[in-house]
Amino acid sequence: MKTKASAPRGLARRDFVFGGSILLAGMLAGVARKSWPELLTADAALIEDLVAANRILAALEIVDGYGHVSVRHDKDPNRYLIARSIAPESVTVNDVLELDLDSKPVNGGDAKMYLERFIHGEIYKARPDVKAVVHNHAASVIPFGVTTVPLRPIYHMAGFVGRGVPIFDIRKVAGETDMLVKTPALGVALARALGDKPAALMRGHGAVVVGDSLSQVVGRSYYLVINAKLQAQAMALGGDITYLDAGEAAKAEGYGGYERAWELWKRKAMGR
Repeated sequence: MKTKASAPRGLARRDFVFGGSILLAGMLAGVARKSWPELLTADAALIEDLVAANRILAALEIVDGYGHVSVRHDKDPNRYLIARSIAPESVTVNDVLELDLDSKPVNGGDAKMYLERFIHGEIYKARPDVKAVVHNHAASVIPFGVTTVPLRPIYHMAGFVGRGVPIFDIRKVAGETDMLVKTPALGVALARALGDKPAALMRGHGAVVVGDSLSQVVGRSYYLVINAKLQAQAMALGGDITYLDAGEAAKAEGYGGYERAWELWKRKAMGR
């Protein structure tokens, strides 16, 4: 003869009913909760381009496990898109966050964010013309940020360097630090050092590059590194160096957005 199953000692039937209701509610809440892509309000193509930019920068070895790229929101200039704290090569649509210009998540959540996200937010505040920002630790630019040798345009694909590449020395504004721009105040100081230039070197750290599109900021980031390598090689040869003059550099900026290279890089990075 079968006997009725009884509740474990110390628990009444109503405890099971109540507990089961909580479990069911939790399951339903989990199903109803929107994923990050559904919370984003930017155009889907822009989000995909941001994912591509992360992967391109990794493929070109401008970033490794560290560094980040962002893009200003296409519908709200007071917001920007950036991945959660993850290696750029690994970024997918599911990793993209929407932040305000104070670098706080618009939709809340507890995703781990880049410590140096304030680089992006404060530059977007200071530079309405900027639509995309890259921060990288490319080794080839470091020597030009720690010596008195200025980075100058030596290569026609990097004509923008002719507009000047200032140096941000965090020690001068904050004393001894861990070198990271991880507060709004340090982001403001970096944006001030950048001024109206297309890029700035960060002493002993890397560089920040800006542009009016993701294609332009990725192209500038790549060719800034190439220019630094070529200049170091030319200097090592000895003798006089003939750099692009101001007029040549300005005219060479006609390459602008690097659209042809962007399409190639994007197809490779996205596997199509």
